[in-house]
Amino acid sequence: MDWLYSIQGVQMPGNMDKATLQTSITKLPRVTEEHKQAFKRLGISNFKDLLYHTPQRYNDLQEVKNISEIESGQDVTLYGRLTKIELKKGFGSVPNSTRAVLSDHSGSVKLVWFHQPYIAKMYTEDSQIKISGKVTGVRVLSIVNPDISNTKNLPIDSGNSLFRKSDTASDEVEPSYLTPIYAETKGITSRYIYHSVQKLIESGMLDTIVDPIPETILKKYNLPSLKQALLYIHFPKTASHVEVAKKRLAFEEIFFIQLERAKDRLVLAHTPGFVVEKNVPRIDEFISRFPFDLTSSQNKCIDDIFIDLATGIPMSRLLEGDVGSGKTAVAAVIAHNVAITRPYLKAEQKRQEFGTLQVAYMAPTEILAKQIFENFCQYFKGSGLSLALITGSGCLKYPSKGRPGESTNISRPQLSKWVENGEIAVVIGTHALIQKNVMFKHLALCIIDEQHRFGVKQRKALVQKKGAAGDDVMPHLLSMTATPIPRTLALTIYGDLDLTLVDSMPLGRKNIITEIVTPLTRDSMYDNVRHELDAGRQAYVICARIDEPDESKERSLTAKSVVTEAARLQNSEFKKYRVGILHGKMRPIEKDKVMQDFYGGSIDILVATSVVEVGVSITNASVMILEGADRFGLSQLHQLRGRVVRGTHQPYCYVCSEGKSEKTKDRLKALVTAKNGFELAELDLMMRGSGGLTQGKQWGMSDTAMEAIKNIKLVEAARSEAQRIIRENKELTKYPTLKQALDSREKTHFE
Repeated sequence: MDWLYSIQGVQMPGNMDKATLQTSITKLPRVTEEHKQAFKRLGISNFKDLLYHTPQRYNDLQEVKNISEIESGQDVTLYGRLTKIELKKGFGSVPNSTRAVLSDHSGSVKLVWFHQPYIAKMYTEDSQIKISGKVTGVRVLSIVNPDISNTKNLPIDSGNSLFRKSDTASDEVEPSYLTPIYAETKGITSRYIYHSVQKLIESGMLDTIVDPIPETILKKYNLPSLKQALLYIHFPKTASHVEVAKKRLAFEEIFFIQLERAKDRLVLAHTPGFVVEKNVPRIDEFISRFPFDLTSSQNKCIDDIFIDLATGIPMSRLLEGDVGSGKTAVAAVIAHNVAITRPYLKAEQKRQEFGTLQVAYMAPTEILAKQIFENFCQYFKGSGLSLALITGSGCLKYPSKGRPGESTNISRPQLSKWVENGEIAVVIGTHALIQKNVMFKHLALCIIDEQHRFGVKQRKALVQKKGAAGDDVMPHLLSMTATPIPRTLALTIYGDLDLTLVDSMPLGRKNIITEIVTPLTRDSMYDNVRHELDAGRQAYVICARIDEPDESKERSLTAKSVVTEAARLQNSEFKKYRVGILHGKMRPIEKDKVMQDFYGGSIDILVATSVVEVGVSITNASVMILEGADRFGLSQLHQLRGRVVRGTHQPYCYVCSEGKSEKTKDRLKALVTAKNGFELAELDLMMRGSGGLTQGKQWGMSDTAMEAIKNIKLVEAARSEAQRIIRENKELTKYPTLKQALDSREKTHFE
């Protein structure tokens, strides 16, 4: 691999002979403090993390353009000759830079490297080079911080090949035309990461890797070894190398997730849980107080959940339903039945004479937690049961002793005391629920709303709370989500959960009329919104940003911001209406005030970020304008427009987008035509990729694994093998390498 260093001008490392995969990333040669902080932001702490920091994409050297053909915004690969190169000293806030001009037979383009003075020492005028990067500029095109290499030393024969013939997918050894491009951050470029990976591989680090996947499984599914996969992913010869490497690494990650899920299910099967039997008369009485009738789908979900609760084995179930399908009402029925049940363990075969079971309900935001609390107060009115709300802003108890129909503020110590002695039946809250000072007497059921918004550690911290009465039992778990999840993702992420679907909508709910807005139809949209407002309805306007960006730092200035758009609307299209704003940077007390004003009707139009995506329920709000819709995934857009399907008025959603590509148009058309959120989720996964579905890293999976969930066969194979191994050898004594790797993953989750 000497050629890798000769073409990049990197010296061979001389101090890594004793390094291991767990060696700190700070032990790489010439790592500065800025590098250390940048590695931390990327989640890279040791050499293993670096090897698993796989490329986001690849530049194909065979797709070379003439300089005269390039356009601003393109990612390009160019060959040419340096006709000029020099160092430029910066002044003030302008950094030092290396500037050059690249020319070919068709034209020239400017090149700029910031903070890389060594470029001018490595290359001289008339150097024949290859560069890859993004074209910027309008009148004068340039490429900033491009990857660069000397074309004279590119490998062209088997003697200089990174792979031996026995390592390649075929007998023919071809030159490498693919250049990996890695995720970057301030202080670290893709080029620097590329060099760092080279250093590790040259030092023989891959030889220290012990493959955790049993060889029989690798052969069965024709997967390469881990060492080979890492070579292929970082230094591919062909596109097929990239695909086979991604398949192997994705299989490994999904396989370990499935091992964890299978192990969790096995533990649950041998752990005692409280027995909760369905009290039909009390349930019927409770439901009769609802201001609506339950759907057949809601009733079926309730029956399925009670089958689990009656077994004495801790339930682990996911309740999935489209936006507005009535999951909270199902949760209320279950919570009420649990809260009127006396403690009973199957092994003891008798109920305790005193006390009842308790419920903990955790929501991801204060807005949602407070809304659930208010709904439960209405549902539980006259039941004789006490409820409580605990958030970072304070605590509430219902009913108040002095005002039985209302809730009252109480101190956290007082609330903790009442929860611990069993006086509070249902405790609703945010992350504050998992604080050490919140203890239950007989915790029998944990409900987690929009559970994918919580980490593994947070979910388990709630479920593993022990009762103050000494109950050595695991609470039942009911997870809920309104985020539509494709089958492959559900199988992967929720392999330990039984799935229940609320697949019909409450009576009286109307389908949302969704329209895509163009510049020509924007005035018509505002006319329609004003018509709804004049009829007494309310509206949301959703923006991707809170404030206007700093033009000197932000390239894309097209996305509207909450603050600026609210001011514009108040002074133009909606002068005679009351406009409010809501976003995540506001203090909780400010957010509560805005929501109360919107709920009470003193705000006509709420301009907000996606903070309203989950749980906000204003029945009088029937219109939504989605600005910058191309910046959201389809599933998130579906969640957002679900805010206007809470009442019985005809709901409208106007989708505004600056995107002009056919792909963007197709995605937004799907939002108009899809029958439900589940259909949209599948479309989003196939059309936009997993990023659109997951909004980042909320599932705790790598990009490679998320892309792999499009492959149902791969997911099912990993799931099948994991379940088989746990069934046959639950302690993994026959698979010591597998056990060590699994223990290491679980430890990482809880550090």
